[in-house]
Amino acid sequence: MDLLSVLCYCLAIYVIVQFVRFMRADADFTLLWAECFGNKPEDKLFKKVIWITGASSGIGEELAYQLAKLGASLVLSARREAELQRVKQNCLDHSKLQERDILVLLLDLNESSSHEVATKSVIQHFGKGFFNSLRPELASYPDIIISTVCPGLVHSNVVKNAFTEDLYKAVTETSVQTCKMSTARCVRLMLVGMANELKELWISEQPILLYVYLWQYAPTLAWLVANKMSVKRIKNLKSGLLSADEPHELPLQEPSDSTEI
Repeated sequence: MDLLSVLCYCLAIYVIVQFVRFMRADADFTLLWAECFGNKPEDKLFKKVIWITGASSGIGEELAYQLAKLGASLVLSARREAELQRVKQNCLDHSKLQERDILVLLLDLNESSSHEVATKSVIQHFGKGFFNSLRPELASYPDIIISTVCPGLVHSNVVKNAFTEDLYKAVTETSVQTCKMSTARCVRLMLVGMANELKELWISEQPILLYVYLWQYAPTLAWLVANKMSVKRIKNLKSGLLSADEPHELPLQEPSDSTEI
């Protein structure tokens, strides 16, 4: 076998291996490499002060639990104090953190005037803090890392706060969860990205991950797929009865001439 044949054989094996890896992937390759060979969240996030907004439910709540187990000090923020206190107590019950290690701080991100006061409260409590801004503005501060997390379909209660075509009619059924990534897995990958200071994280099961790659490298093809998929999803969401990913379709009435937008 000549050298060219060996190279072609090796290339074919490499392509097959990478294809299998991609079909089994639930995140981008950089993040998955960091999970196997990079820094471990247990080492990098221990004793760090981490401020979680939206900590009362969903991904934010799970993030609080996993960070608490890693020994990170936490600032838990959201608009519902009772839910934040519940999350705080769960963190204390399932970790070695003490009362002083978790600060519950009510915060509405829409009220920008309250951000400065909230930040001062964090600094006063823990003796340190940070500001999150655009990367170019932080070029002179290499110790501040901005990680953009791009999750796909993840188990959460977000659909309970969604509305249908009627502004005041909420979705009446919780969306089907079978095609969604577990919140725990999503958060674990987020922690890996934080520990390895990755700039952008793509986190999703297939086929959504493939869809993300299409948008990045073949946007024209992605638009064709989107036009086909979006019609069914929009019909299901407007109906308020089925998940956007439910395979069944409900008839959608055409709006009358008097419909106001």
